[in-house]
Amino acid sequence: MACPTEEEKVKAEDLKTKANKFFNDKQFPEAIELYSEAIKVNPSNAIYFGNRSIAYLRTESYGWALDDATKAISLDSSYLKGYYRRATANMALGKYKAALTDYDAVAKARPRDADARAKYQECEKIVRRMRFEKAIAADNGSQAVSDTIDLNNMVVEPTYNGPRLEEEISKEFMEQLSDWYKQQKVLHKKYAFKMLLQLKEYFSKQPSVVDISVPDGHKFTVCGDIHGQYYDLRNVFELNGVPSEENPYLFNGDFVDRGSFSIEVVFTLFGYKLLYPDHMFLSRGNHETINMNQMYGFSGECRSKYNSTMDELFTEVFNWLPLSHVISHKIFVTHGGLFSEDGVDLNKLRQLDRNRQPPQDGAMCELLWSDPQDESGRSSSKRGAGTQFGPDVTEKFLEYNNLDLVIRSHEVKPEGYEVSHGGRCITVFSAPNYCDQMGNKGAFITLQAPGLKPEFTTYEAVPHPNVRPMAYASPLFSMLG
Repeated sequence: MACPTEEEKVKAEDLKTKANKFFNDKQFPEAIELYSEAIKVNPSNAIYFGNRSIAYLRTESYGWALDDATKAISLDSSYLKGYYRRATANMALGKYKAALTDYDAVAKARPRDADARAKYQECEKIVRRMRFEKAIAADNGSQAVSDTIDLNNMVVEPTYNGPRLEEEISKEFMEQLSDWYKQQKVLHKKYAFKMLLQLKEYFSKQPSVVDISVPDGHKFTVCGDIHGQYYDLRNVFELNGVPSEENPYLFNGDFVDRGSFSIEVVFTLFGYKLLYPDHMFLSRGNHETINMNQMYGFSGECRSKYNSTMDELFTEVFNWLPLSHVISHKIFVTHGGLFSEDGVDLNKLRQLDRNRQPPQDGAMCELLWSDPQDESGRSSSKRGAGTQFGPDVTEKFLEYNNLDLVIRSHEVKPEGYEVSHGGRCITVFSAPNYCDQMGNKGAFITLQAPGLKPEFTTYEAVPHPNVRPMAYASPLFSMLG
């Protein structure tokens, strides 16, 4: 590597300063572009890689964040922020032991640094808890949490005056639940557990790819990530109507995490699924998984509003969520995207063993984690899981399975949606001003049969109660520096 000239060093510093301004204004893609330019001019500066690493973290590009942090450390082994960045990327990818190693390195380098010690202790606590839970699971054998729940012995206190689910779920119950949640109150645990047990039984009988038929003259709505933004979900229903037999929906994964009203979101969606099982459809996203829930807030919110048993039961239900849907034999809908190899057949996908945590590779992982790219072919995932797939990959998959279109979610888009791959791959993201900081619009797609031409509705974020996003997340994320 040639040493940069003084002129190049000055130019790179100027680019970094401009990038920092974009970063502070939460314009992360623009910051990343300028950090990349600085790296091209002066690739020997660890700080540029470290800064780009945290910008990648903010855009959930964990794989690239990990690579940049590692590069920063290789350039300057004393650059402690590099260890912080790499540890955070590893945490996001569920690689807790690797993260602990980096936090340990920082704590040893700065033995009197309270922040470094706190990060190490918090990560160590997570590793210890995982070991304990693994040991408990081994002791308990294969017994499911759902088999231990006794609804009959759950007492509803006389002081509780909220919605009651005594028999089958009803439209009136869902209306009461909406009013209850608007008052920032919690559904009684007996009824919450009852809903989850019913849903686990229902989803366990579904294939991994569910077929949906939209009759001629009817519309169908597809929504992307909601991420615990309950009041924006309410706004979708204000704009487009609540789910019903005449107004069917598909919510394409990532109902929970990040936003701090995930309980309200998921029980609203689950309630409508129970009420209209043939007109409300739900896909699993990469955030309907243990690692994501423990890091990004849903487990903490579950345990705060209910208890650890509820959190564990949600995992069992999430494991059974379908991975994809096919609308009227024409449109393939999945949370992440396509595959690292051609020739993937829908019939094989229907038979996927999904009752588990996603593996590190393979079709299930790719359905939840992959992203499209503009260039043809495939490349390694910016997220550290799944693959990135080009327009030729989309074309081959659609042709092989006699389909017209891929709809996926998984990525923030400024307008709430993006049409790519010559119009054959659409991203839809339904959480506006994601995490109260991205400034993006939300969107949903309506499809009118028989043509099923996508029509887009975009909307801005609406006010919500004063509870910050990530309020229930792992303390390591609030400590991130």
